[in-house]
Amino acid sequence: MYLFKFDRLPGFLSMTLFHALAREGVDALVIVSPEKPLISMGYFQDAKQELNLPYLKENKIPLFRREIGGGICYLDENQIFYQVIYGSENKKLPQNIKDAYQVLSEPAIRAHQRFGIPVSFREVNDLITKDGRKIGGEGGANISNSLVFVGSMMMDFDYHTMSQVAKIPDEKWRDKVYKTIEENVSTMKKELGEMPDRYEVQSVLVDEFTKLLGPLEVVDIDREFMSKIQQLESEMLQPDFLFGKQKSPIDSFRIKSDMQMIFGTHKSKGGLIRTVQEVAGPKVGGTLEDIGISGDFTLVPKESISSKLEKPLQGKIRTVKDLEPIVEEFFDDNTIEMPGVTPEDMLSAIDITELKE
Repeated sequence: MYLFKFDRLPGFLSMTLFHALAREGVDALVIVSPEKPLISMGYFQDAKQELNLPYLKENKIPLFRREIGGGICYLDENQIFYQVIYGSENKKLPQNIKDAYQVLSEPAIRAHQRFGIPVSFREVNDLITKDGRKIGGEGGANISNSLVFVGSMMMDFDYHTMSQVAKIPDEKWRDKVYKTIEENVSTMKKELGEMPDRYEVQSVLVDEFTKLLGPLEVVDIDREFMSKIQQLESEMLQPDFLFGKQKSPIDSFRIKSDMQMIFGTHKSKGGLIRTVQEVAGPKVGGTLEDIGISGDFTLVPKESISSKLEKPLQGKIRTVKDLEPIVEEFFDDNTIEMPGVTPEDMLSAIDITELKE
């Protein structure tokens, strides 16, 4: 197996390289960082619906659609990426994504541990610290006849930029998204109290992957292969590919495998109701850790939305049987006036319909 080990690569090379290797059927490990920040979106995402494109344009942050699923990723030089590419004839490594996650995450887990950071794998594709915070994300897919597995060692992370790049239904929730990301995503710098040496991180990663993959032959990108990469990049940056996937408007934003922000909107006779929900676990049956309710409705007394609805909903299981009674109790309170809004309206704003069997 080949080893492509780079420090920082310009443009989209840190992404297009593994796509090209997969198409060419080359078994390889790639260790790399992008020279400048970029946004990588999942193959099944819709850029126009899920990304804050004006912010990307204003800040000159380029966009790339990878041929791997998952969500929006902010990439920069403070993250070191490992990419494993191998064909179906490789009998040493798993040939399905689920097993690949389990097996190929081990080198990164051991690499973190060698820096004194206890890390473990959590399904579906997160590396987490001992207190459950995400410290690395992974992904996998079949590209051409190869299986591709990718992940990152986050030495540091730009929480502010990540909170800005996603399209959020209401801008006043942007700070909430930032806070949730910061609380649930850690870095090597956070865990150690200082930034680790990037070259030491690269070296440890290669050493740990070598234990799993066997001897690696160090190679570079030759002129012929670079030409193929450039041709592929040109194709992947065409608008039809970059913006081609379509889906319904954004209704959630995943922070880590077991934490997501869910956005609900409902138009009632009394006005528009918006909710932002921080949910631990799945949408159905997860824990409603926090909820914010806003809109252009009328409510008297205005403080009651927080004390008598938002707070009672916090910590509850996100199912109809757990949430519906709390909403109904709020509307049964004779001291509260919310003209034109019914319990059904509020439940619709929480998107309770998706929870019904």
